[in-house]
Amino acid sequence: MTSSDSPPTVVLLPGTASDEVFVRSAFARPLADAGFALVAPASRSIAGHLAALDAAWDGKPLVVGGVSLGAHVAAGWAVRHPERCAGVLAALPAWLGPAAGAPAASAASVSATSVDGQGLDAALDAALAGVDGWLGDELRRAWPRYGARLASVLRESATSTAPTSGELRGLNVPVGVAACTDDQVHPLEVAREWVAALPRAALRTTTLAALGADREALGRAALDAYLSVA
Repeated sequence: MTSSDSPPTVVLLPGTASDEVFVRSAFARPLADAGFALVAPASRSIAGHLAALDAAWDGKPLVVGGVSLGAHVAAGWAVRHPERCAGVLAALPAWLGPAAGAPAASAASVSATSVDGQGLDAALDAALAGVDGWLGDELRRAWPRYGARLASVLRESATSTAPTSGELRGLNVPVGVAACTDDQVHPLEVAREWVAALPRAALRTTTLAALGADREALGRAALDAYLSVA
């Protein structure tokens, strides 16, 4: 592949209180195998995510996206800057429009209150009650990286707004959506609603259990969905 026909850079944002380490673990190899260059910003807020997207754009349209909140922010950026966007990878979208009532938003709000009232260790124990394996390990790794900002980051996510169905209907670029069929926090039905609203989109599914054995299952699902409509 020559530089003149190389695919766009892919800029992917992390989910709430997650980080670029998880993004790379899920997406770096699948994207590299397909010839894409991954940029995984170490941003820690919605404003930081948007600034990272703006900084990555050098006049050539980007493929943007992310996980959960990161997917929301990237899709919203694409809606506002269609000339800068060549496509979207949206993994585990959690809601459409206002966050009110969404399981992921409710969980983030409860965790923010817990962090403020009990501290990080106790809040992690509460958030991970009944959560075993890799997901618990991932949160225990990522949350401490936020330090004193963790509660505010969780609260910001819980009150944020994702693109609406109407906004997504105006996003005429290829979009790959990935969901886990056993994820109650990021319901499969929400992913289906995103795909139904988008003019050029496909959905691929995996499971949280599969991610336990291979984080790249999430990246492969989103990329396969994207390539099927690109």
